[in-house]
Amino acid sequence: MSSSSGIQIPSRLPLLLTHEGVLLPGSTMRVSVDSARNMQLVKTRLLKGTSLKSTIIGVIPNTRDPEHDTDDLPSLHSIGTAGLAVQVVGSNWPKPHYTLLITGLCRFRVAQLLKEVPFPVAEVEQLDKLEQYTSPQDISEAAMPEGELGELSQRFYQAAVQLVGMLDISVPVVAKLRRLLDSLPRETLPDVLASMINTSNKEKLQVLDAVSLEERFKKTLPLLTRQIEGLKLLQKARKPRPDDDKRGLTIRKGAVFPGRQFSLDEDGDDEDGDDTALLERKVKGANMPEPALRVCLKELKRLKKMPQSMPEYALTRNYLDLMVELPWSKSTTDCLDIRSARVLLDNDHYAMEKLKRRVLEYLAVRQLKSNLKGPILCFVGPPGVGKTSVGRSIARTLGREFHRIALGGVCDQSDIRGHRRTYVGSMPGRIINGLKTVGVNNPVFLLDEVDKLGKSLQGDPAAALLEVLDPEQNHSFTDHYLNVAFDLSQVLFIATANTTATIPPALLDRMEVLQVQGYTQEEKVEIAHRHLIPHQLEQHGLTPQQLQIPQDTTLDIISKYTREAGVRSLERKIGAICRAVAVKVAEGHKVTKSEGTAPERAHEPGEGKQGGQTEEADRVSADMATPPEMPIVIDHIALKDILGSHMFEMEVSERLTLPGVAIGLAWTPLGGEIMFVEASRMEGEGQLTLTGQLGDVMKESAHLAISWLRSNAKTYQLTNMVGGLDLLEGTDIHLHFPAGAVTKDGPSAGVTMVTVLASLFSGRLVRSDVAMTGEITLRGLVLPVGGIKDKVLAAHRAGLKCVIIPKRNEKDLEEIPAKVRLELDFVAASNLDEVLNAAFDGGFPGISNPVNLPHITSKL
Repeated sequence: MSSSSGIQIPSRLPLLLTHEGVLLPGSTMRVSVDSARNMQLVKTRLLKGTSLKSTIIGVIPNTRDPEHDTDDLPSLHSIGTAGLAVQVVGSNWPKPHYTLLITGLCRFRVAQLLKEVPFPVAEVEQLDKLEQYTSPQDISEAAMPEGELGELSQRFYQAAVQLVGMLDISVPVVAKLRRLLDSLPRETLPDVLASMINTSNKEKLQVLDAVSLEERFKKTLPLLTRQIEGLKLLQKARKPRPDDDKRGLTIRKGAVFPGRQFSLDEDGDDEDGDDTALLERKVKGANMPEPALRVCLKELKRLKKMPQSMPEYALTRNYLDLMVELPWSKSTTDCLDIRSARVLLDNDHYAMEKLKRRVLEYLAVRQLKSNLKGPILCFVGPPGVGKTSVGRSIARTLGREFHRIALGGVCDQSDIRGHRRTYVGSMPGRIINGLKTVGVNNPVFLLDEVDKLGKSLQGDPAAALLEVLDPEQNHSFTDHYLNVAFDLSQVLFIATANTTATIPPALLDRMEVLQVQGYTQEEKVEIAHRHLIPHQLEQHGLTPQQLQIPQDTTLDIISKYTREAGVRSLERKIGAICRAVAVKVAEGHKVTKSEGTAPERAHEPGEGKQGGQTEEADRVSADMATPPEMPIVIDHIALKDILGSHMFEMEVSERLTLPGVAIGLAWTPLGGEIMFVEASRMEGEGQLTLTGQLGDVMKESAHLAISWLRSNAKTYQLTNMVGGLDLLEGTDIHLHFPAGAVTKDGPSAGVTMVTVLASLFSGRLVRSDVAMTGEITLRGLVLPVGGIKDKVLAAHRAGLKCVIIPKRNEKDLEEIPAKVRLELDFVAASNLDEVLNAAFDGGFPGISNPVNLPHITSKL
């Protein structure tokens, strides 16, 4: 390849015919090879060749339309480019083909075609010199063109410099192009720039055919001038932006020259260079803490060095996008006006005084101390009492963003902490995702149904919440996906639960528990007329002028069609009433529209007897479809027609017609309930049978009750079936708690069991208007129990008049509404004697002359 005259290409070259473009000296182009002639050239010459000479081929532009190409060799273009095959990649999809990466070396002229099969081979004549690319010399020392050629060369160079000056020099590919202009000889610039700027294949073919340097400058200079004018128009038509100039010029990648290689995308990809720069500006403007900023800059540096085809590129880009979008320092200003907050809370919710007072206390402390950490509250109460809606009202009162996270059924700790980025499909946890959604770092987060968290092989989410809900730790919460600390101390966390029994003690200890009790009937009536009825009227397209529900009707719905602690069933019943009225209103509108045509048809002449019958039928139909008078008032009769028969009846007094029945009070996650306890005895061997799905604690309470009564049988004159004082002698006792499908447990039914058994053995009836609750001991003491408010409200709903509670539970009566306290009689019992005296009409006296025990004096 070398001679005394300089570096020469082989005199015989295999020819590659291309449809896709024109290869110019000094440029690099990818060529797809799928024709049989070109495929044979690649297999025979490129894949089997072992010398550098075998990688040099001739590239001839194929001017024939590829749609009409045939097996015959087309007429060859006289000028081609000798190219160096840098890379060969084969593929079988969608059909067998090769992709070649070819670098142009110099021009040649086809002197003679030597053979056509299996691929064309021609004798060529080299037209360009290669020494100027491989001989390192200073451009100032090289012989500069003179005369007209020198003037063209200078003009071309100045135009190229002007073009590059119009682009953003901070983009790596533009900076590399600027260095190329200073380092390459002037003779090579026309081919290099013609391959980079926007030109058609026909224009590039004219540059290829320009063998003389002067003609080449003349062909390329108008193309360069056109590109400059296009950029000027683009800058005038659009608002200048840093990335507009770069997009105005499409620059081909990988301009490579023999002996000296120049890569335009060595320091970055020209397609996403601006995106990376924009991302870097966002990272620096996100106001992150120093540790997070260092991590982001490190990941950004790695991102710049990655090709986009790497799977890790997308993961790193998504990570940086998330870090930029997180509200590291963005927050909302709290509304600290206590008076307006009180008005807003009262308008949104009726009752719930304890919750409202806690919110107002937080606002008052925030006025005195601006950097107060967000409290962590837990609202515990039955469903339907408004725990979630109160959280939303708190956010609106404070002027903060609100985000709800449903935790029911979550059994993977990654839902809280996120996945590590090493896993496929990793994502941040719900806490970080919520912060990204709201866009501020001090929102109100509602952790709904925190008592229904699960546990699985993927970890315990309740344990993961320990860090989130700890005021001493959540200022540096670390999500597995972020792997940097995020400050959650300004977030106001509100958790909701139906019971605290299923919440782990460590998690419960971190939260301030506020009990949300069930509503009384009076409170439900107020809630219905303030909130539920207007909401349902709006939902069903009705107005107060069309439908009215009196308070008496609302009270009937509450007492006879619903029995719950909340108001969800009540809202559904009101919705059913609205739907029934909507049907009547819609039918009335239809009849009103058709009234104008009906009388005309009734008076048509020529109708006989059949016409008279038709008129009468129309009149009857019109009477049946007469529009109802407005407003439609729902009374007791209409209520029964719409909702059907009563679902609940006040049958307490009817059920207590036999000895051995008493009414107890139970607490459930749905609120308080009354519970009938039944007992019977029969001849047997002294066995005690317990039914009703009772837990171990209730079974022990039953044994306690029978043991206490056996020990005090003589005092209360209790006898078995044969008249003996041993209550179990020859007698079997069966104690049953109805609703056998419901599991029951707890110590609060102890006093009820004693009362039931005392009624059974004495043959006396328990008062029908009395309910009771309390734990017992072997000494006959009554111990305090929980859920007093819910139990008392259940007794009030059931129409009872007297409630027996432990003496030490008197303090809990303060939480009960005053109106309920006035309508009920409370008996605070400290021992079972007081319980029995209150449970039976006329009391339950013991022996009139009790045994006097001798006085014992201590000798110590």
